[in-house]
Amino acid sequence: MHSLSPDRIDAPTVIDWLRDPDAVTVIDVRSPAEYETAHIAGSYNVPLNLLGDHAAQLAARLDRKVVLVCQSGTRAAEAQRRLTGVGAANLHVLGGGVPAYAAAGGEVIRGAARWSLERQVRLVAGSLVVAGVAAGLRVPRATLVAGGVGAGLTLSALTDTCTMGRILAALPHNRGPRERSVAEVIDQLPEGRRAA
Repeated sequence: MHSLSPDRIDAPTVIDWLRDPDAVTVIDVRSPAEYETAHIAGSYNVPLNLLGDHAAQLAARLDRKVVLVCQSGTRAAEAQRRLTGVGAANLHVLGGGVPAYAAAGGEVIRGAARWSLERQVRLVAGSLVVAGVAAGLRVPRATLVAGGVGAGLTLSALTDTCTMGRILAALPHNRGPRERSVAEVIDQLPEGRRAA
């Protein structure tokens, strides 16, 4: 077993655990659109934005080993904090996310190509900085836009959250084919088996 830390694991470990799919539940906390683009075979999509208000309901369904997944590990770690806060245990974050799992040879289901939320954040933040600097050549105060974006990115790093990502996740392009209700999201999860 190649473990990064007790709660952060690497892709080969997840691949090994999934040899017995009844012993582990893989929860992908990315947006439905990101999940539709590429996801680990057998995983369940529980978007991080739904997890916030319904963590206790979700935790009640998690009675086995759980691997939390996103694009890089940041949102999965946030999901882990929220679920641990309501008493969930046996939670593990996949370091490197879905790309690391695919690179390790894990089975990934691919759908319609879309940009990841992290990539969209980089595009929007970079565009705002460039626009602020360019506008600042004519109106010096416009450089405050670039400073504001920089301050936002710094705060995002310090708090390990991403407000811009949450805003972008709410856009129709990032929601996937249709918005699912909380009940539908939770009801899709397996129940009744104990963690290994």
